[in-house]
Amino acid sequence: MTSRATLPHPDQAEIAIIGAGAVGLAAALACAADGWQVTVFGRPVAPRDGRTVALLDGSWRMLAELGLLPALDGKAAPLAVMRLVDDTGSLFRQPPVEFYASELGLDAFGWNVENADLVAVLAEHVQANPNIRTVPHMVSAIEAVDDVVRISGAEFEPVRARLVIGADGRQSRVREAAGISIRDWRYPQIALTAILGHRRDHRETSTEFHTRSGPCTLVPLPGRRSSLVWMLEPKEAERIAALDDAMFARSVETQTHSLLGAMTVEGARGRVPMGGLSVARFGASRMALIGEAAHVFPPIGAQGLNLGLRDVAALRRVLQGAEDPGSDAVIAAYDSARQTDVRLRTGAVDALNRTLLTDLLPADLMRGAGLLALSQIGPLRRIVMRQGLAGGMAN
Repeated sequence: MTSRATLPHPDQAEIAIIGAGAVGLAAALACAADGWQVTVFGRPVAPRDGRTVALLDGSWRMLAELGLLPALDGKAAPLAVMRLVDDTGSLFRQPPVEFYASELGLDAFGWNVENADLVAVLAEHVQANPNIRTVPHMVSAIEAVDDVVRISGAEFEPVRARLVIGADGRQSRVREAAGISIRDWRYPQIALTAILGHRRDHRETSTEFHTRSGPCTLVPLPGRRSSLVWMLEPKEAERIAALDDAMFARSVETQTHSLLGAMTVEGARGRVPMGGLSVARFGASRMALIGEAAHVFPPIGAQGLNLGLRDVAALRRVLQGAEDPGSDAVIAAYDSARQTDVRLRTGAVDALNRTLLTDLLPADLMRGAGLLALSQIGPLRRIVMRQGLAGGMAN
């Protein structure tokens, strides 16, 4: 993206978005679609490190509404089946549980796409939108002054915004400027990521193996390719990350019981330390938090980016009809809209991850009983599937 001066007053913005990742760019397009004049700060860079995002049905519909689907054609694969496999070695190990999108009348639960491809498509549409000005520079200071927020940086003139949206990740400057307290924590895990080619067809099935070190998940991509998220304890993660591509692929094949046959690594691999974060409030002082500025948890159940897009949808709703986008009423309504949803999902993912990391008998019993119930009780299965999809619902 290059800087443009499309707004009447370059030193002013109705809405400023700090952060040009997928959530920030989606927020810019959503706000601009509703007629707001938007300024985005940051460069839309997403490395190709094996990371993908599984966009659930509601998130996919949001992107469709924003006109992005033609550009994503051929880059995303549908997720028609989600399979959970207990690979913990527990005495109470249950058979695999499979969820079918067809049970909910859907063709797919969602679509999986490389993060780099998604950010590139979003950035292209942001660049082409006349209601959005881009400032591809770092923000160094954010300060609430009277009825605006002043945004400063070494490479641009200060900008005054009526609402600032923090999409600037776990180390959010916006969150700090708003004085919002956090609780953060670490897990004894590192996630290894990669794109893998494989001999067998994935049949549009995402498979999540639950192991004692966390989930090992294969998610479909177009063709005979899948993305990998493999959570391991740090020493083992470092050992496997140090393997060459051939040995790494063989290790994944062994871990996933040769489900997709022989594998090859396609492109760069990545490693991500695991942790969590929650905020006391989702906004204050004309500033609102979305995405990982507001919540962080392990990549389980495809909830991360989908929850960020759900933030965007909620903020978009409370902005409808507002004369002042950063008013106390707007911020309070947004905070209220996100409290229960985010806390429930953060708690659920945290609890599941921690039960995998323990070999205590009660935890194994609880997890095994849960999987058994999901496999045997149809109405419960459908409730769980609908609740999982709600993490991506755009309306």
